[in-house]
Amino acid sequence: MAPLIQKGRHIPYAANNADSYRVIRSRVNGLKKAPMPYLEQAGFGSAASIRTFNLRYDLLSALVERWRPESHTFHFSCGECTVTLEDVAMQLGLSIHGTPVMGVFSFTDPAALCYQLLGDSPEDEESNFTSLKFTWLKAKFGQLSANVTEGELMCAARANIMHIIRGVPMPDANNNKVHMMYLPLLADLSNVRSYSWGSAILAVLYRELCWGTNPDVVNMGGCLTLLQS
Repeated sequence: MAPLIQKGRHIPYAANNADSYRVIRSRVNGLKKAPMPYLEQAGFGSAASIRTFNLRYDLLSALVERWRPESHTFHFSCGECTVTLEDVAMQLGLSIHGTPVMGVFSFTDPAALCYQLLGDSPEDEESNFTSLKFTWLKAKFGQLSANVTEGELMCAARANIMHIIRGVPMPDANNNKVHMMYLPLLADLSNVRSYSWGSAILAVLYRELCWGTNPDVVNMGGCLTLLQS
């Protein structure tokens, strides 16, 4: 059996010690949609085609056990290794150069921002909401009419990118919403590819790996599909 984690030690699975080990868990929210217009322009054409696969949580847990926060590397008997920006660029197809991804965390009128960039706003949210549900975003780009306008396509593309960002590359432990901090970065779709999305993804993965070394953590975010592959 694959080794599991118990406060930094390898232990084999045993039915009588069910309370003495943990296995890291996570949630990904992939898409089954074909790439839409404007996604290539925004630099998310390849990311839109990412297909999720079954995560081996026993394997991922063993990797977390080998992670060293002080060096951001995995320590093995044969040496050290880590996930690099080149891995992100090659496997996810996102830019690793350009402007750092630094979103806005507070909004004076989030509903107005949603109407401006997404063409709609959630009706069941409070006036000071800061996150958008995946189910609501999917509805924005999953049912486009045959006579859709260019403006509607651009709004749908932004909703699609918002889902992509938090669905697979940078999911959190719960992974059912995406923070609106990314939405202002998508205002000009031709400028979206100027941001270093790959660097942000790697930084989130490193942070989650460091957090995962805490023996009390059982849920982990970050791009675990990248880590496993």
